[in-house]
Amino acid sequence: MNRVLARKLSVDMCGLRVPQRSFCTTAAKASSSQDQLSNQSKTNGSTNGDQYDIAIVGGGMVGMAMACSLASMPLTKQLSIAIIDRNPALKSGTSIKKVDFPDPRVSTVTPASISFFKDIGAWDYVQQHRHAYFDKMQVWDYTGLGYTKYHARDVSKELLGCVVENKVLHSSLFSCLQKGLIFYQKNDCRKTIHPANLTSMSLQPSSSSVGMADSSSPSSKGLAKLELSDGSRLYAKLVVGADGSKSEVRNLAGIKESGQKYSQNAIICTVEHIVENRCAWQRFLPTGPIALLPIGEKYSNIVWTMDPKESLERKLISEDDFVKAVNGALDYGYGPHPKSSLFGEFSASGCFEVPPKVVKLVSERMVFPLSIMHADAYVAKRVALIGDAAHTVHPLAGQGVNLGFGDAFALSKVIADGVAVGSDIGEVTLLKKFEVERRVANSTMMTILDGFQKAYTVDFGPLNILRAAAFNAANLIPPLKRNIISYASGEMRFPLFA
Repeated sequence: MNRVLARKLSVDMCGLRVPQRSFCTTAAKASSSQDQLSNQSKTNGSTNGDQYDIAIVGGGMVGMAMACSLASMPLTKQLSIAIIDRNPALKSGTSIKKVDFPDPRVSTVTPASISFFKDIGAWDYVQQHRHAYFDKMQVWDYTGLGYTKYHARDVSKELLGCVVENKVLHSSLFSCLQKGLIFYQKNDCRKTIHPANLTSMSLQPSSSSVGMADSSSPSSKGLAKLELSDGSRLYAKLVVGADGSKSEVRNLAGIKESGQKYSQNAIICTVEHIVENRCAWQRFLPTGPIALLPIGEKYSNIVWTMDPKESLERKLISEDDFVKAVNGALDYGYGPHPKSSLFGEFSASGCFEVPPKVVKLVSERMVFPLSIMHADAYVAKRVALIGDAAHTVHPLAGQGVNLGFGDAFALSKVIADGVAVGSDIGEVTLLKKFEVERRVANSTMMTILDGFQKAYTVDFGPLNILRAAAFNAANLIPPLKRNIISYASGEMRFPLFA
């Protein structure tokens, strides 16, 4: 037992850097790592600030995915990276106990994002914790005029996605860094966490271009200078803004954004069934969609969109009344069950099904406002935006975090391409390649989701019939159905006929 405690203490010491935290690969490196970190501070100059190739502002799921992606690629694994975030989970990790009820904050991870997590070595951790794969989804309209069912087998796949708690996804990425799964060189402690907020950012004057070869050069000419809330300062060749919809990086870089607040809030919570739920369900109601997503065992996640006043009322009613309201919204509430189809009968596997009854609320009900936002630019000199810092979307298809993971992967590839040819990774001409690729993909998804949101806030007879026809068309026209599934799975093809 004493040896175990001593080993744990050694690992914890290896992870500490004052005032920052660095990740090392083994407990045996504790002493040498402390010497290395001390020497590094002396080399860079503690007064002038440390220098990094990349500073990632925001240590959430997308920011951590960016760090892991860079560290897993042969061409970028040697880059020094600073992660700037005050999140306590980045100091000691998040405690995840299997006996706890599922957290209401979850993400529906697409097959493309699953592949990304496997590539960076984070998916094994997810599989060791609670998660729920699903291979079918049913979507229907409150009018009872139409519905559609999607099966993974329609596109010759095994699954449509996987629902995972956000804390599990974040911990899987944190674990990659903490356990050293992505380090290839001995004594490589170049991934450092700064537990602080970004307070200012500016570009240093440059008299000559800054190359990639000397990442520890004491010269800060042409680099981005970042001032942090703890009084520290650092320099970076590239600053990645992964700090959410209210991004300080976007603000300080002078990048404008456009968008609007929807007159809707979303209630999220965890509920329990008598039987296990193995399907993703979504019903479009007059005030917005309600989704029932499997989260493992006999639990599901609820994402219910409605007007702000109603959301506050639903949050405050008794648990029993809320459960009744949920079951009504997923059953006969607001309108009848759809019949088979406007155009004929479906096969047994395509028939309409009623979702499993909810028997208990097992988490708090959380309410948050909905909006859409798109940055006017994703990049500027020595700056790139990813995830919610660049775009936010309606949660009706669960695509938000998947778009962010796509950003992280695409930016990592562009940086690797730059390193391969000796380019300055902070130059706009290089970063524009990332923007061109991701703006098209993100804009298309945002337009589709915004269109759905607007189409289902209008209760108008002819429009209701058109919506029903669209649902039934997705069931009856295989090429259309295949393209919709492929697009939603992350393949990013337009949902049109193949």
